[in-house]
Amino acid sequence: MSSANRRDFLKSSALFAGLAGISIVRPEQIRGSQANSRVRLGVVGLGGRGRWIAGLFTRHPGYEIYATADYFQKVATDAGEGLSVDRSRCFWGLSGYKKLMASGVEAVALETPPYFFPEHARAAVEAGLHVYMAKPVAVDAPGTLEIGELGKKSTDAKRCFLVDFQIPTHSLNIEVVKRVHEGAIGRVVQINTCYWSTGFADPPKTDTPESRLQHLIWVNDVNLGGSYHVNACIHAVDGGLWIAGGQPLAAAGMSAIGRAEPHGDSRDTYSISFEFADGTVMNHSGSHISYPFHVRCVAVGRKGTAEIGYTGNALVRGGSSPYEGGEISGLYAAGALRNIMTFHKNIVDEEFANPTVEPSVNSTLATILAREAARRRVRMLMKELIEEGRRIEVDLSALKA
Repeated sequence: MSSANRRDFLKSSALFAGLAGISIVRPEQIRGSQANSRVRLGVVGLGGRGRWIAGLFTRHPGYEIYATADYFQKVATDAGEGLSVDRSRCFWGLSGYKKLMASGVEAVALETPPYFFPEHARAAVEAGLHVYMAKPVAVDAPGTLEIGELGKKSTDAKRCFLVDFQIPTHSLNIEVVKRVHEGAIGRVVQINTCYWSTGFADPPKTDTPESRLQHLIWVNDVNLGGSYHVNACIHAVDGGLWIAGGQPLAAAGMSAIGRAEPHGDSRDTYSISFEFADGTVMNHSGSHISYPFHVRCVAVGRKGTAEIGYTGNALVRGGSSPYEGGEISGLYAAGALRNIMTFHKNIVDEEFANPTVEPSVNSTLATILAREAARRRVRMLMKELIEEGRRIEVDLSALKA
């Protein structure tokens, strides 16, 4: 999340109200098993974005925020009070999520540092709950692959599992990618992506990881947040993979720490090249130092070019099907809102294909591959990353259970 996105926190209510007026279904329109009741939702992780996402859920008539959980007691209870959750269903500590999942919820929204996602998602799926989860889905390849399996288990169990990416929700981006896949710009030979923005506070570390669990400090740490590349650049990489229509074969590149007085081990500048089996090359530039929020994906085909993004214009130039498109704005809130609506619709309509899981797994794996290739300064195959199977662990023994 960039500084521009953080400003969205202050105006999200107004933006949501404008969108909701034309998009949200009325309670009497809801069909299926939830026709006479709302989906009881538990929110795990109620820091800045988690509390904001919970607020968006409350504005949809099909949800009831039924329980909260956060490592920090004050965060869990303050959020619960603000969301009108009974104090008996506000849980805290490392095991708070288990109590939340046993409290009577039907669905969970997971908004913690991504290190915890596989463990929390596994517990939710085993409990028979619908899962709404932020990205990236994990910080290492084994955890990412487990999310893929959990998505399949959710489908088999007739449960919804949605990963909240925003770029693929915008109608302009959807139309551009549709035309590219239909051959509008000919064979895609190169894709250029970028994620340029500011970083997050990176204070000195204490004796326990407790101080790293709040205020997005964990983005600076590979073990808790995956790194700036995995946590933030993933938006642009995900868009590039959407255009490419598959997973990269290999990655190579360089990365460096550019922020002043770093304490976490994440690099924050990246220059990465991805290779695809068909010969397509995708170049990614990432900077998390001091640039206005800018996230773009540009495809170069033999007959034309196409652009999508989190910001700027979506369009197709030249080729057999030019498209003037238009400007994308407010996607941070609008995209999350669309996903919240889709999650509810899929639950009540019993649509359990869970199509967001596979591309989310692919983009998380791609960014982990690039993080490792750039750190080691080697060309690394996706096959090598998966076969290596390196798990990232965090010592949580000093934290409150």
